[in-house]
Amino acid sequence: MSQKPQKGKQGTKGVKQIVEENQQTLSFYRNMVFISNAVFLAVTCVLFDLFTTFNIVMLVLAGLIYVGSYQFMAYCARAKYTDSGQLFDSGVDLNMEGGIAEHVKDLIILTSISQLLSLFSNYFWWLWALAPARGFWMLWKNILGPWFFEPAPEEQIDPKKQRKMERKMNRGRY
Repeated sequence: MSQKPQKGKQGTKGVKQIVEENQQTLSFYRNMVFISNAVFLAVTCVLFDLFTTFNIVMLVLAGLIYVGSYQFMAYCARAKYTDSGQLFDSGVDLNMEGGIAEHVKDLIILTSISQLLSLFSNYFWWLWALAPARGFWMLWKNILGPWFFEPAPEEQIDPKKQRKMERKMNRGRY
């Protein structure tokens, strides 16, 4: 059964709802980080004794990305309260489409997938190269491409000056 599209303006979220959804989002991504690290450490250290220098370096890099991304999202979603304890500002909506938090969440997901797939082959760490490639693509699409290929602005001439130039041109022909 298909739903009919809503007529009119789309409803907005209340500040309390944004705070609750931000807490759920942070909890979900925190759990994703813990589970992927626990599985990675359990398999590499306990089961197969594959804890090599390369795996240590990649685990540290993944940890830095996890911590930086999570702290950035937590900072953006930090709610502000008045002195009396009333909610003043909900912070940034982490679930807003097209926001910076969406890209940070994608980075956490990409890191988690790379980390778990690297248990099968270390070549899966190369999936991380997708993050800078996507960043460059967004930079090109939104900033560099339009700047390079923007058409030159057309010069607007005052109608009075245009008539004056036409008279000068006509005088020179006779």
